[in-house]
Amino acid sequence: MKRQILIHPDPRLKKVCAAVPDLSDELRVLADDMLETMYAAPGIGLAAPQIGIMQRLIVLDCVKEEDGDPRPLVMFNPEIISSSDETNVYEEGCLSIPDQYAEVTRPKVVDVEWMDRDGNARRETFDGLWATCVQHEIDHLNGKLFIDYLKPLKRQMITRKMQKLKRERARA
Repeated sequence: MKRQILIHPDPRLKKVCAAVPDLSDELRVLADDMLETMYAAPGIGLAAPQIGIMQRLIVLDCVKEEDGDPRPLVMFNPEIISSSDETNVYEEGCLSIPDQYAEVTRPKVVDVEWMDRDGNARRETFDGLWATCVQHEIDHLNGKLFIDYLKPLKRQMITRKMQKLKRERARA
């Protein structure tokens, strides 16, 4: 089931999420709903707080090639274990901040540990776009948005645009 994505500013997007204590069928359904929502948006990542669920769950799939096989990842309680000193700059966007993009500098490579949908502990090294995406989504779990990396004036400008968008949507 496709879920409604929260639009910034929303206080839930600034809260730190609780760890997922135990996997349940409800959480697996939530993960499936999040993947459906992410693909429909369309996006390459989605965090549970973006749909108003304050738990440490993210989904991502950074395969963008038309003929590429999708690689949906579901991560419960993801944690960055280590990150490279070398950085990458990507133009980031966010489903909670539609049509707004800005360059953000992040570590180029990260090691992430998480629990998969079957309850197995997983660990993987991510590079390039995958590394940027997983860091962006984990930031959401910690109440941080990509615009928090920007200079205050640019951040305020984007926030005002989002407030206007929310007013327009409320009237529609």
